[in-house]
Amino acid sequence: MVQGNFTSVKIFILLGFAHLPQFQVFLIVTFIFLYACTLLGNGLIVLLIVKDHRLHTPMYFFLVNLSIMDLLFSSVTAPKMIRDLICGDGHISVAGCLTQLFFLIIFAASESPLLSAMAFDRYVAICNPLQYKLIMNYKLCFRLTSVSWLLGCLCSFLHTVATSNINFCGPNKINHVFCDILPLMQLACSDITINVAFVYMSAIFNGICNFSVIIVSYTSIVTAIIKIKSHGGRWKAFSTCASHLVVVSVYYVTLLATYLRPIKNSSESKDRTAAVIYTVITPVINPLIYSLRNNDVKRAVKKLF
Repeated sequence: MVQGNFTSVKIFILLGFAHLPQFQVFLIVTFIFLYACTLLGNGLIVLLIVKDHRLHTPMYFFLVNLSIMDLLFSSVTAPKMIRDLICGDGHISVAGCLTQLFFLIIFAASESPLLSAMAFDRYVAICNPLQYKLIMNYKLCFRLTSVSWLLGCLCSFLHTVATSNINFCGPNKINHVFCDILPLMQLACSDITINVAFVYMSAIFNGICNFSVIIVSYTSIVTAIIKIKSHGGRWKAFSTCASHLVVVSVYYVTLLATYLRPIKNSSESKDRTAAVIYTVITPVINPLIYSLRNNDVKRAVKKLF
């Protein structure tokens, strides 16, 4: 065991998809296409909502923040993944790895409370429609989104500082496509009790607490929808929540698949698959989910073009 705050490793090697050389060209083309779609899709959502005054509502205010998070989240990982596939190496400095980890956690951890805020918005819209504008005013929306970003920054700061204090004495090969907490902890030569504690604290306060808010909100929403007598009214109420429900499901399923496992016991192929889903694929499909069934967004697109 190496004693003291000493790190002999200066360069990490991200193995990424080195075990699939026969799919290298396919993966390069696929990731470039998906990343381009992420930039265009989320950029278009932000542009539409900013330009169209009819979309200046709490729901779309939260959606703008979600699109920005998705765009930045994918930008932290996708370009590096594409570069590694093209160049055939996965070299990244320790400082670069910690920097990538810092921004990765900010956007990942900020999304959970933001999804909770969006669930609360849908709860107020359906369960208290007459008081919706009074409750969901600009100040409250701004505070909820600000808290989401601040929680993400705090969570990222704690994890990054804790990870920077890990002693890495070798090996330096990370069995992942980018620098993440668990793969780095697997390379630790020092005690990682504090790091593990931070992971569980994040899971409880940022994961379970926010998920509970979403569950409680939708329990009340479902109860309210059931009481609506007309079939058309029930369908209209449900359709306003459908997009958010799909996004929440994808977000939590991929995170659980990635982090709900023992640190020393993991399936590398499953880790890579889950990582690609929530960093590359999810940011692509979120704009589609919110636009394909949304008449307001469709009208805004027609107006823009």
